[in-house]
Formats: sequence, C-alpha cells, structure tokens
Amino acid sequence: MSSYDVIVIGAGPGGYVCAIRCAQLGMKVAVVEGRATLGGTCLNVGCIPSKAMLHATHMLHEAEHNFADMGLKGKAPSVDWKQMLSYKDTVVGQNTGGIEFLFKKNKVDWIKGWGSIPEAGKVKVGDDIHDAKHIIIASGSEASSLPGVEVDEKTVVTSTGALELGKVPKKLVVIGAGVIGLELGSVYARLGAEVEVVEFLDAITPGMDAEIARQFQKMLTKQGLKFTLGAAVQGVTVKGNKATVTYKLRKDDSEHTLQADTVLVATGRKPFTAGLGIDSLGVEMTERGQIKTDGKYATNIAGIYAIGDTIEGPMLAHKAEDEGMAVAEGIAGQQPHVNYGVIPGVIYTHPEVANVGETEESLKKQGRAYKVGTFPFMGNARAKANFAGDGFVKLLVDAKTDRILGAHIIGPMAGDLIHEICVGMEFGAAAEDIARTCHAHPTYSEAVREAALACGDGAIHA
Repeated sequence: MSSYDVIVIGAGPGGYVCAIRCAQLGMKVAVVEGRATLGGTCLNVGCIPSKAMLHATHMLHEAEHNFADMGLKGKAPSVDWKQMLSYKDTVVGQNTGGIEFLFKKNKVDWIKGWGSIPEAGKVKVGDDIHDAKHIIIASGSEASSLPGVEVDEKTVVTSTGALELGKVPKKLVVIGAGVIGLELGSVYARLGAEVEVVEFLDAITPGMDAEIARQFQKMLTKQGLKFTLGAAVQGVTVKGNKATVTYKLRKDDSEHTLQADTVLVATGRKPFTAGLGIDSLGVEMTERGQIKTDGKYATNIAGIYAIGDTIEGPMLAHKAEDEGMAVAEGIAGQQPHVNYGVIPGVIYTHPEVANVGETEESLKKQGRAYKVGTFPFMGNARAKANFAGDGFVKLLVDAKTDRILGAHIIGPMAGDLIHEICVGMEFGAAAEDIARTCHAHPTYSEAVREAALACGDGAIHA
C-alpha cells in the first residue's frame, strides 16, 4: 500500500497530462492503467494509429494521381498490407513509449491494473489499496453499441477492429457519418475498398456548419465513398464471414439490405466507467451517463474529480488534456480556466476539415447579426501548386464589432490553420486584426487572411 497526493485512474490524454502537470506542481502522483501500454484509446487504438493510416493512404493517392503530373514517373506502388499495419504499430509504440519516458522523468508512478474506488481517498488495484488525498477519474470512453448489431471485431468492427483487419475488404459498410466513420472510410476507399456510409440523419458530420458539410460530402463522393442518408439501421447478420446490413429509410419506411465483407460501427462513443465502483459510492451522474462535475471538475463526493470523455462536452483528446491541466492546477490552489467556446474540432481526411466556435446555424438560432467572409483555396498559389485547391476558409464575425465568432475550414492543413483563429478568438480579435497581420507568401495561411479581408472590403485574390 502506498500514499499519494493524487491518483489518476486512466492514462489516456486527459489522465497522463493531468498526472505530469500534478508532478510539475510538486505533488506525489500515481496513474492506474490496465492496458499493457500508456496513452489510452487515443494513442493505442484511436487518434494516432488512424492518422498513420490516413497518411499512408494519402501518399498512395498522391502516387496514383499526382506523381506523373509532377514528372515523377514509374509504376504506382503496390500495397503491402502487413507492412502498413507494422508502420502503424511502430508509430503507436514510439508514442506510448514516449509517455512512459515522461512518467519516469517526472517521477509519476504507474500502478499496472484496473482501478476501483472502494471509498473516498482510496483506490484499489488488484489486492492492493492505495491512499490518495485526491482521486481523478480519467477513464475515457468506449464505442457506443447499436441495437441489433453485435460487434465481433472481425466482420463487424468498431474503430479498434478496423485498424487491424486481416486484409483490405472488397466492400465496407460504415454505420455512422461522423468523424471516425469518415476517416476510416476514406482510408479503405483509397486502399481500393468499395465504401458505403449509412447515416441516420439527413446530413453527414452532425453539428458541423451545413455549407461545409455539403461541400465535404461532395468531395468524399468524388473520392469514391457512397452515402445513404436518413437511414435507420435495423440490424446486422453475419454468415460465412459476410455481413448483411438491414436498414429502413426514414422518408418512406422502406426496408433495404447491403452486403459487406466488413461492417464498421461508428455511431459515437460513451463514457467508460464500468468497474470503478462509483455507483455504490453515490457519485452523481447526468441523464446521458456522464459523471456530473462542478466548475472545478469535482464530483459530489469530496476528493473525487472527473475529466475528459467521462464528463460533459466534446469527446476530444485535447479537451481532456486541457481539463487534466486545469484540475491539477485547481488542486494546487491556482485559478485555471478552460475556454469551451474555443476548442477546435478536426477531421483528418484529405482534405482536412476544421472548425471552432459558432456555425451559421447556431448564430441564426441565437438571432445574432453576423457577417461571413470566405476564400477558396483555388485562389491560393501554394494550394494550387500542391494539388490542394479544393475547399475554402469561412469566417463568421459579429456584424457590428467585427469580432470573430467562429471559423470553418475545409482544405489542406485545415487542422493546423484553425489555430490562428483559436488564438485570435482567445484574445478577442476582430477579423480586421487577422487581415492586417502580415502572412508569409506562399503559404496556405494566406487563405485565412483573405477570408478575414472578405469580412471587410473584400479579398484580394478572389
């Protein structure tokens, strides 16, 4: 048995960042993690391996479609699937090993095993009980299930199984047109699979700016993905390693089936809190099964906190990281703050899609007067040179004050470009502030400046 200032349950992005920050602030810290490696879902079977696969398949696309135009002649590369999976695993190993190094450097103890909280101030792992002044739940999330759909991680898979298929399927059906489904769908489409996405709602990427979503769907369709929208999946049957997906169209209640080699269930995620013992402790939950917390991430039980995917808000690694830092600093007596209005979201397809702040739809709902400034990447010299001229930047600003309220980018490096706007919004910037800031030429970033100019007298290159 050991005593700590803080024990963090879960070593995902929220948990490990929280632990390191606690250690930096002079606390004695341990992290409980049952996986063989650190990093949680994100590093092991989520964000990082999927980005490796997206990168590899983008390179394949470039070789197949753009190399010849650049004078790079030769036979298009063939796909060694086992080697691609090995590359992905190497990337994961480098990142998880990196966290282990950071734990040692910051003197954070890793208690290996699955933790539970028998009472406030105590964490049980195996047969051992450890004392802690503060316990932080950062146990993350798991894939949501769907009635009538049984996941076996071979034929019917979640994102976890989709990252380690034995071979590239001829036909892949993706249930759910959210971030995970579209990223992995685009990976397999570029590897030659026929990909069909079935979505309950009438548009892809729910909650995204509608204009961006429409453009995004057109681009993905051009890349070979098929979409069936407004479809309620009734069930999936598996026979002889083949799957049959049954769905009903909401508009007329007609029933249809799809045959597939693999079915990817990508209908979102839910908090993973099983086995923690929070029920018997009396920890308050929300109606949606999240842990209820106050402004300082404290639960109703003294000394127990929760962050990341286990609580309300977007299920994003960087949101969990910010909360991990904030709860650590709060325990240390500081006054941290997480600005939930300036948390970017990114879809890492090609092109990338990024957003922050308000959408046109949310501003209309508020009855707020706003201006729109847009600029197409086709007007950006660097994008045209790099076969990346599809897409555009869209800024939303207050009609009276010119203050930036939101931004939406679909195009090259959108996930990186969005941060200029995030920093601007954090400091209360107006579109004119961006427009009057010199941007290096030729860069993709100039498209952001041009969109800011479009909020005033007009873009230069439009």
